[in-house]
Amino acid sequence: MSGETVSQAPAWFTELFAHRRWIRRSQPFPHVYVRDVFVEDFYQRLAAEYERVRAARAEAFSKVATNYSASGIPLAELRNGPLALFTSREWHDLIASVAGVEVTGDVEGSIHHHPPDSPAGWPHNDLNPAWFSGPAPGPGEVRLPDPSVDTKTGAKSDGVTARETVRAVAVLFYLGNPGWQPGDGGETGLYANIADPAPTLAVPPLDNSMVLFECSPRSWHTYLGYNRAARNSIVMWLHRPKDDAIQRWGGDRIVQW
Repeated sequence: MSGETVSQAPAWFTELFAHRRWIRRSQPFPHVYVRDVFVEDFYQRLAAEYERVRAARAEAFSKVATNYSASGIPLAELRNGPLALFTSREWHDLIASVAGVEVTGDVEGSIHHHPPDSPAGWPHNDLNPAWFSGPAPGPGEVRLPDPSVDTKTGAKSDGVTARETVRAVAVLFYLGNPGWQPGDGGETGLYANIADPAPTLAVPPLDNSMVLFECSPRSWHTYLGYNRAARNSIVMWLHRPKDDAIQRWGGDRIVQW
């Protein structure tokens, strides 16, 4: 993590980080990998809050996608404890800076839970549209999904403006997977090509680790499944204006739901 990025953030925020090296990798597509993202005390607070939410709000977990094994609860519903860090403007700006992407301030995400022996997903690149209500957030603000606009379709309540964006940066932070060892499954596979039978790289779900990348036509990834124990993570996206995505990638490269 660059000193420039850290120095611009408030002290309460920078003190949460272990300040280990954030590693940039170019293969199979550009991404950043981090071990020991947070200091141990704060990581334990995150993990404890995750376990509390799992126990106290089990009925609120729902399927995150059709034919996908994970259930989850939106980060927008978890803004009163340590997990609220992931919807803060400080976190948003740090991730945008590391990814090197101009983003809107719109944030979508959830905590994901895969039960043991979950099947693998399918390679996808996350270059998808997302709709939010109202104008783009101002400096220092974030906009989260709300019930007045369907994030995937743009369907909206009467009198509400739906603003279309495109996913720009994907973040996967792993927590609640104590004692994970090679062979336990549940990794995130990164692919050089969607047609490849196996991933080029498998990212292990080690507690307090993270992978992030710009969503592009090449950012093929998936959950590899076949986990011996439950696999837990926080999955979230930052967004860019649709016009920016079209200019960068072409409108035909945006994957509709």
